[in-house]
Amino acid sequence: MRVVVTGATGQVAYALLPRIAAGEMFGPDTEVDLRLADIPQVIDKAKGTLMELEDGAYPLLSRVSASADRAETFKDVRRNGPIFVEDGSAIRDHAATGARVAVVGNPCNTNCLIARHAAGAKVPDERWSAMTRLDHNRARALLAKQANARVSDVRKLAIWGNHSATLYPDFTNAEVNGKPAASVLDRRWLEGEFITLVQQRGAAVIAARGASSALSAAQALIDHVRSLVTPTPKGDCFSAAVVSDGSYGVAKGLVSSFPLHSRGDGGWEIVKGVTLDDFARAKIAATVAELEKERDIVKDLLAAA
Repeated sequence: MRVVVTGATGQVAYALLPRIAAGEMFGPDTEVDLRLADIPQVIDKAKGTLMELEDGAYPLLSRVSASADRAETFKDVRRNGPIFVEDGSAIRDHAATGARVAVVGNPCNTNCLIARHAAGAKVPDERWSAMTRLDHNRARALLAKQANARVSDVRKLAIWGNHSATLYPDFTNAEVNGKPAASVLDRRWLEGEFITLVQQRGAAVIAARGASSALSAAQALIDHVRSLVTPTPKGDCFSAAVVSDGSYGVAKGLVSSFPLHSRGDGGWEIVKGVTLDDFARAKIAATVAELEKERDIVKDLLAAA
C-alpha cells in the first residue's frame, strides 16, 4: 500500500506515522510504502522522522521516503493521508487512477472540495473524503461517559455537515446499549450541553494542552480509513465528509459529513432513510449553510481548478 502523508512534520503526522507503519491502519498483512511530504523549508525535519521510522524496524514498512517534490511523493500512490489544498493538482498529475484521498487539514470539508476540483476527472467523487471522525469519536465518548456505558455500547451516532463549530452530532438516531439515546439521557442535556461540548472540544483541548489535538486526531484518521476498508457492522454507521449526491437536501457537490456504510473495499454509501425530526433538520440546515458560504468564498479557486 502506497501512502502519502502531507504536512509530515506536523504533530498529527508525528503521532500517525508510526501507527501506519505498525499496521494499525491497513491491517497486519499489508506492507506499506510510506512517503513523507512537506514544503522545502522543513523537509530536513521530515527526514529526521524518517530516520526514527527506520530505527523502529517495522516489519510491514517496506519503504519510507521524505521529499518536497510532489512528483516523487505522489507517483503511483493509491492511498493518501492528510492532503492540503495545493496537492490536488499533484494527485491529478502523478497519482494512480485508483487513488483514495482523505483530507484532514482544516477547514477540511472545503479543502477537500478545492483539492477534488483541482484533481479533475483523475480521481472521481467517490474516492474523496474529509475527516469528521474525530468529532464522531468525541460524541460517542461523551454519550458513553454521560450514560455510564462503554464507548462500544454507543451505536448509530453520526456527524452531519461541517467539521466546525456548527457540526451536528445526531443523538436523535443514536443508541446506547440498544436503546435510543434520548430515552437514556436527558433530552435537554443532549440538545444543549452535549452538542456544545462536541462542537467546542477542539478549542478545549487547545486551551488545556497549549496545542491542538494530535493523538486523538491520529486515532481518528486510523479509524476513518479502517471504516472505509472494513465492512460496516450491521445496524451501525460511521461518519465522514463526502461529496454530496443531493441526499437529505444537501446541495450536490458540497463536501458534507453524513452517516455512511462501507462495503469494505474503500467505497462508501450514504445511509438512506434516516429519520430526522425538526430539531435535527434545523441543525443540519445551519451547518450546511456554513458549507455553502465557504464554497462561495473559494469560488475563484474552484473556477480556476
